[in-house]
Order: sequence, then C-alpha cells, then structure tokens
Amino acid sequence: MSAIAIPLPSGLREVAADRGRLCATTGLPVCAVAQRFIKLNAVTAVVFLLVGGIAALLLALTRWQAVHLLNAEWFYRIVTLHGLNMLIFWILFMEVAILYFTCTTPLNSRLFSEKVAWVSFGMMLVGAVMVDVVILKGQADVMMTSYLPLLAHPLFYLGIILVAVGTLIGVFNFFATLYVAKRDKTYEGSVPLVTFGATAAAIIAVVTLLHGAIVMIPTFTYSMGWTPAPDPMWYRLIWWGLGHQSQQVNVCAMVAVWYFLSSVTVGARPLNEAVCRGAFILYVCFINIASAHHLLVDPAVGASWKIWNTSYAMYLAVLASMIHGFTVPAGVEVAMREKGYLRGLFGWLTSAPWKNPGFSGFFLSLVIFGFGGGITGVTLGTEQINIIAHNTLRIPGHFHVTVVGGTTLAFMALAYYVIPLIFQRDFVGRKLARLQPYIFGFGIVLVALGMSFAGSMGVPRRSWDISLAGAYGPAAHLMLGVVGIGGIIAFAGLLLFCLLCVGTLLFGESNQGRAMADWGVAQPATGAAPVRLEEHDHNATKGTFALALIFLACFAVYYFANWKALADVWPVK
Repeated sequence: MSAIAIPLPSGLREVAADRGRLCATTGLPVCAVAQRFIKLNAVTAVVFLLVGGIAALLLALTRWQAVHLLNAEWFYRIVTLHGLNMLIFWILFMEVAILYFTCTTPLNSRLFSEKVAWVSFGMMLVGAVMVDVVILKGQADVMMTSYLPLLAHPLFYLGIILVAVGTLIGVFNFFATLYVAKRDKTYEGSVPLVTFGATAAAIIAVVTLLHGAIVMIPTFTYSMGWTPAPDPMWYRLIWWGLGHQSQQVNVCAMVAVWYFLSSVTVGARPLNEAVCRGAFILYVCFINIASAHHLLVDPAVGASWKIWNTSYAMYLAVLASMIHGFTVPAGVEVAMREKGYLRGLFGWLTSAPWKNPGFSGFFLSLVIFGFGGGITGVTLGTEQINIIAHNTLRIPGHFHVTVVGGTTLAFMALAYYVIPLIFQRDFVGRKLARLQPYIFGFGIVLVALGMSFAGSMGVPRRSWDISLAGAYGPAAHLMLGVVGIGGIIAFAGLLLFCLLCVGTLLFGESNQGRAMADWGVAQPATGAAPVRLEEHDHNATKGTFALALIFLACFAVYYFANWKALADVWPVK
C-alpha cells in the first residue's frame, strides 16, 4: 500500500510516537486519543446503519404491492425511523470519525481535547437513542421532516437537539485541533487536500446544525406547551436549511474520501490542487442554495426567489461537483497511465484494482453519484420540471443514488482501510469483502431505477398503498417490484458489510507492528517502464474526457425528455 504524501517537518514523526503510534502500513502518526474516538464513532455509525437498513428493507417490502408487508401505522413509523437513522445518525457519527482522522493524522497533531470528544459522543449517542426509542414507541409518526402541524413527543425534538449540539461540539474539537496544529507547526505548507475537504464539510456542518437549532428548539418548547406554535411555512423554510444542507456535508466528506482512497489504492494525485480546493470553496459558498428545490411547491416564497435559487445560483455548486467529478477519475487515469497502462481510452480503467473493495467501493460511489445523482439532481432541481416530480417516488430515487449509492458506499469503502489501520485488525472473509461493494451498489441502483420509473408514472413518494387509487397500471406495480427486489439485494450487501466489520473486530488477526494485509493496489504494467505525465498532456486524461462527454450526453437526453414530459401535461394552447 502506498503511503500518503504529507509534508511533515523533520523529526516530528518520532515526536508523534510519544503520544500515539506510527502506522506500520503508511508510516503516518496516529494520535491515541483521536484513535479512540474514531473507533467509538465508527462503530456507533455502523450500528445505526444496520437499524436504518432493517427499516429500509421493511419499507421496500411494503412499497412492493405484491408483498405489502406493513400496515399503514407501522409504515409511517418505519419511514421516520429509516430517514433519521440513515440520513442523520449513521452519516453524522461516521463524519465525526472522519473529522477526527483528518485533523490529526495528516497534520501530525494531537486531538484538541479528550473531554470535549467525550461530551460530543455522549450527547450524540443519548440523543440518537432517545429519538429511536420515541419513534418505536409510536410517539413520533411524523416522518423525518416532521412538518408542523404534525407533532411528536417532546423527547423526539430534544433528542435531535442533543444530536445536533453534540455534533457541533465535535466540529469545534476539529477546528480547535486545526488551530493547535497550525500553532505548533506540526506540518509544512498548506493542509493536505483531504483535510481541506473535511474543513469545508465542517464549515457547512456549522451552518446546517445552526439551522437545526433555530427550528427544533422552538418546536420543542411548543411541544412542551411553553410557547405558541411556530408558523408551518417558517418551519419548512428553516428545516430544509438542516435537512438538505446536512446532505451537502456528506458530499464534501464523500469527495474527501474519494481523494483519500484514490491515493492509497492507485497512488492518484490531484491534477491541479488549487482547482480542487476552489471547488470545495464553491460548496461552502453556494451549496446551501440548493435547499430551495424542496420548497418549489410552497406558496410561502415567491417565484423570483425560486427561479434564482434553482437556476443561476445553484449552478455554482453544480460546477463544484463537476470539477470533482472530473479531477478524481482523471487523477486515477494519470496514475494508471504512469504505471504503463497507455493503450486505448479505458485500458487504465479495466486494469484498475477492482478486487480491492476500497477502490471498487469508491469508484462505484463516484459513478453512481455522478451519473445517477448528478443528472437527476440538476434536472429535478429545475423549478418547472420539479412541479411534475416533487411529490413522486422520483425524489427518493434521486437521493438514494446520492446519499446511499454515493455517500454510504464511499464510507463503506473507507471502512476497509479504517478498520485495518485504526483498529489494527485484518479483515475476515476477504473474498466476501471484495464482493460486498458490488452487491450493495447493484441493489441501490435497482432501488433508484424502480423508484424513478414508478415516480415517472405518478406513483407518490409517501403513500402506503397505491392499489386503492386504481390509477396505476401493471407497469407501475412492476417498478415497485423492482424497488422491492433491489431493496433485498442492497440489504444483503449492507448486512454483509456489518457482519464483516463485526467479525473483523471480534476475530480478525491483529496487525500490530506490521503492515495491514494488502487488498491489492495498482501495480506497474508488465514490461512497461513507469513514466511521468505532464498536466498539459491531453492524452493523459482522454479516457476521463470521454466519460465526461458520455455524462453530458446522458444528461442532455434526460433533461430534455423531462421538458417533453412537462409539455405533455402542461399544453400551451
């Protein structure tokens, strides 16, 4: 496995060993305190992932009309459980673990405060468990959005507040550690790109969690009978500053994981680091604007506000994603071509280490997020098109390829390196581990396709039963069957991931004092001499450029097909 190139002052690697250890695989320092909380947050994240995955399977088998597993009461209860565990708890705990890693090991720094880390973890854990208990007791059947005037038990809102504040405290620990590293000069030059990306995620997290506090605290006091009811329109506007932006924290963290895994699996490097950093800055400045596409059918905001936020301004955040969507695979292509894989457009890609779950997971995440999430996201975020899609299954189809096929799969891929490097245990069931990203990714793609096609036929996103309406033919029921089958496959991949992680922690062979068992990194081509490609060499990224053209062609077809669908339901006479 290739080490990550971090510019450290001379002698500081030895100093780091006094307060932690040096990784036998990468040679990088590992802070003992940070390692403890990376473990705690990562393990807790996987537990909530499993809870959310079980809920997802139950929902998929309910939307599959031929099975229709849950009754109406439990359907909406499990929708609430699924949304909060998969979109909030699993993601936030994993992101805190990522923040603690990126502010310590790449910077050769100690974590700012162990006590602060304990407070953060304790508040997040208590709050998340509190929310799940309230939901399962049937006292919060309000779904994840919990729109007023729907009202849950006060402990539901208090639990979310605890999770939000606990996460903010963890983010504070991250920023304080950056300050300590800068003050103590534990690194030279600019912070590594992976730390820069995590910093962008942390900045967005602060804005996101402050929205959560603004909206949840008055709702909590209202549920206690202490204050009047907040205005429902105000609630929706502010809540989406939490609900949508929290997924943009995921995007930044996911992209940082892409850069990290591309480096350790094939030795990739950013083609132009300044451009990559600029793309992260675009996220910080403009990603919150995309929240507007959840409010396009609301009368509380005007048409000018909707058009501006879902067109001109939103495209600046889209530009950031397109930059990362090009630079990450381009970095992989250059690294592979430098190893001697020079033939054809895609010889570098077919020769990549696809048996390495870290590589396959991250690259599948890149493709699923880019093609599935990017194309559908920009299209459904257009005001006019959103009108025909907003309350249909097309919307969950979109965010299952972003949050699940993108972020969750990337975090799973990261775990195949986190556990051996941080927990110091080699994975059990390595053959199954190599298959796991493909199983999970294939299942999620089926789920998203089934939802998207069913939504195109008008199937609503939150309806327990569509058979009573009598408006949906066999094709819609077939697509809901695809959702169910995809849900079973995706859950099998998720369960396999959880079992592999738990099995490794309990029975995995210790790798203390030696390098982790190699998953298989990219090797130089047989008989080829390594070369150094220049940035201006257009042949260096011709395969990625071809992929970008394919993406643009797919986007154009999908985008204009949606305008045709809009014209069909909204004729001008």
